[in-house]
Amino acid sequence: MAQQAAQYLLEFEKPLYELEQKLDEMRTYDKEDASVDLSREIDALAQRVELLRQSIYKDLTRWQRVLIARHPLRPYTKDYIEALTTDFTEQHGDRTYADDPAIVGGFARFKGSRFGHRDETVMIIGHQKGRDTKSRKYRRFGMPNPEGYRKALRLMKLAAKFNKPVVTLLDTPGAYPGLEAEERGQAEAIARNLLEMARLPVPIVVVIIGEGASGGALGIGVGDRILMLENSWYSVISPESCSSILWRSWDYKEDAARALKLTATDLIRFNIIDEIIPEPLGGAHRDPKSTFQTVGTHIARHLNARAASSL
Repeated sequence: MAQQAAQYLLEFEKPLYELEQKLDEMRTYDKEDASVDLSREIDALAQRVELLRQSIYKDLTRWQRVLIARHPLRPYTKDYIEALTTDFTEQHGDRTYADDPAIVGGFARFKGSRFGHRDETVMIIGHQKGRDTKSRKYRRFGMPNPEGYRKALRLMKLAAKFNKPVVTLLDTPGAYPGLEAEERGQAEAIARNLLEMARLPVPIVVVIIGEGASGGALGIGVGDRILMLENSWYSVISPESCSSILWRSWDYKEDAARALKLTATDLIRFNIIDEIIPEPLGGAHRDPKSTFQTVGTHIARHLNARAASSL
């Protein structure tokens, strides 16, 4: 894990990584050579590392949060499904055209008893990215085609038929922009989902776990409760696309991110989301187990609240 983290090191993390490496070297040398006592120096350096870590991650810019949301080691939908549920039965196809691997979903048993709720069957649906070149191509980097949204709608209606709550996990750079997607009704599929989700008779808890771009995210993002991980982002357009439109270049993506106000802190202030889910210092990929526990607890609490209000 440490080697992978080093491989995907973000630019602003490099000073911290160098200090952490130095601290590891000192600790190793101290263990191997009993004739030298480096405990005082190690403690001092450990304090420096912690202070630097706090200063970097407690004051992130909007663009830096976008980069963390896109981190290749960040947990994806299937990771959350594995951690938070049992007996997941994936459903395929929209019964009209094809299956879309950019969206996964199916009934699963939510481990509610671990998070202050009861174990219950839910319909869980989310965008799925790939970990390597082959899987990224297969899942189109989590960018759904119309059949993905139609599959999601079919599953939500199935949940309504059996009176089961729906949990959706958002993590997409946008709906697939290809010509074939437009030919098969991309805009209509997303619009239909917005209409149907708004009147679905069962609770919907939406969790933005990474990227939430435009209609690609909103197509499964209408819910009774909208939760957002601390280092995720949610916006009508990505910073790069915004920069390209306004300045004819991607060079102003950081300015675009600031102007879009796309972070969890921004969106809760505008009452667009209901709650921010805290992440481990440095991002969800630094401690996935802790992230799963926190997300599960938040989902359980809102399922409890919706059950209490008989929705």
